[in-house]
Amino acid sequence: MNPAGDPQALAQACADAMWADDHASKALGMAIEHIAPGQARLAMTVTAQMVNGHGLCHGGYIFTLADSAFAFACNTYNERVVAQHCAISYLRPAKLGMRLAATAQERSRAGRSGIYDITVTVENGPVIAEFRGNSRSLGAKFFEE
Repeated sequence: MNPAGDPQALAQACADAMWADDHASKALGMAIEHIAPGQARLAMTVTAQMVNGHGLCHGGYIFTLADSAFAFACNTYNERVVAQHCAISYLRPAKLGMRLAATAQERSRAGRSGIYDITVTVENGPVIAEFRGNSRSLGAKFFEE
């Protein structure tokens, strides 16, 4: 398979290849809602296992959702890419049963590095957190060109 001529098809093929082995995101009930070159949107519902001693979604799960959206966005160009640095700011709590969505958008890509912003919201609601990820290419491809 060589979807190199169509950027959208390539982005989807890369996402499909990653998703096949992404046991962490699947185990947390995440779903991919959108993939495009440099973009991704993933969603997950806060379950009882994700709630901390304050009755709120543990920040680590919110970070993981944002990190997964980041990973899918930066791996849309037939380059295997990993996180180099990530930071998150929590703005509001998430609660049991809330459906959260993380929308990732590429801001800059040069050489082997990229910068991505990810906004986590209650699905169709207020912002829960803002995440910025810096990526680094491993120099390997998903598909031969």
